[in-house]
Amino acid sequence: MKTLSRMGVILVMVFASACSQDDKTDRANVVDAAVDSDFQKQLLRQLISAKPGDVVQIPEGKFQLNRSLSLNIDGVTIRGAGMDKSILSFKNQIQGAEGLLVNASNFTIENLAIEDTIGDALKVNEGENIVIRNIRVEWTNGPATENGAYGIYPVQTKNTLVEGSVAIGASDAGIYVGQSRNVIVRNNRAEFNVAGIEIENTIGADVYGNEATNNTGGVLVFNMPNLPQPGHSTRIYNNKIFKNNTENFGHEGTPVAAVPAGSGVVINSNDNVEIFDNEIADNNTANIVVSSYFTAGYYSDKSTQKDFDPYPEGIYIYNNRFAGGGTSPDHLELKALKLTKFGLNGSLPDVLWDGVINPEKLINGKLPGDLRLCMDNGDAGIINVDFSNGYKNISTDIAPHKCHLNKLPQITLDFDQPETEQEEDDHLAVLEGTNA
Repeated sequence: MKTLSRMGVILVMVFASACSQDDKTDRANVVDAAVDSDFQKQLLRQLISAKPGDVVQIPEGKFQLNRSLSLNIDGVTIRGAGMDKSILSFKNQIQGAEGLLVNASNFTIENLAIEDTIGDALKVNEGENIVIRNIRVEWTNGPATENGAYGIYPVQTKNTLVEGSVAIGASDAGIYVGQSRNVIVRNNRAEFNVAGIEIENTIGADVYGNEATNNTGGVLVFNMPNLPQPGHSTRIYNNKIFKNNTENFGHEGTPVAAVPAGSGVVINSNDNVEIFDNEIADNNTANIVVSSYFTAGYYSDKSTQKDFDPYPEGIYIYNNRFAGGGTSPDHLELKALKLTKFGLNGSLPDVLWDGVINPEKLINGKLPGDLRLCMDNGDAGIINVDFSNGYKNISTDIAPHKCHLNKLPQITLDFDQPETEQEEDDHLAVLEGTNA
């Protein structure tokens, strides 16, 4: 086991003793210091020289770093004393974009915080068997466009677990999993990000037990063009998704910059998505938004690969508990729609759908059953804004959506006994079968 030198901690304590009580932070056992060069050099050295099986310990304290960290060795654990006790601050960062960039498999990071990075806080690229547990990523100045884009950011990974973590202030997504396979995101809190939790171009994801509030959009499931794989088969369940009404502060031209403030769950161009057993409330545009790529402000035929599927298909919404929502939608078109259709004191229904479907898949004028948007959610309503026809046939008829879809399989992660090649093929075949 590798442990950092205590010299940096002693220097920090000496500095702190000269400060008045009023200067202390409200986080227990945390002290501040200027850039701690000894600590930084020691940490960089340990990450460079790490071997499989090593545990790099981050002691209690708030440590100011000014350079990105990186890890390229499989089988390493980075462990702190707690997300409010072991804090890596990049407030004075002068080199690199990420706080920590990992290109490795069988990697675990737990029990620490990463604050105020120039770019992404924690990025894990192309690894397998990734555990991100009890990590806090935060931009302490609050929501701002100049903040880093992503907080927790595994991309092109396989068998990934993000749990017990907190993400605050990201100018794109607080917790983002992209272009990955076999993912669980559970028991996290995402607040004051543009997107609280985002699953993008990922095959097989379970998102449950999370709390998403005060974001622009609470939970997003997106497919974007020109990426290595299309995503499908995501389950969103047993989450609390409420009051995601923060004004959009994303960078202009990015996909999340088009997300209306006040969106609870947003499905865009993704297939086979289940939304069930959630508490979704008081999201001012709509508690759930289902849209195609065509309704996004950044859409361009020239930017889209030929085989990209822009239509959300096989969306199943059931057993959710809705409250409030739709009372003050973002964007002028939606404000006018709400006023015209539901009056000054009315609200949009819980589900807002752009109504865009693939005409090439129609059979006798209807989509096949497994491609429909189905609802089994009590008296929850839906509004089809008929985007394709210029909003000419706006409808709140629930009848076409009173249907059921086959339920998706549970995602399981077994890091001790990874799937055999045959088991992996069988599991993928189940997921692919739901996407046929």
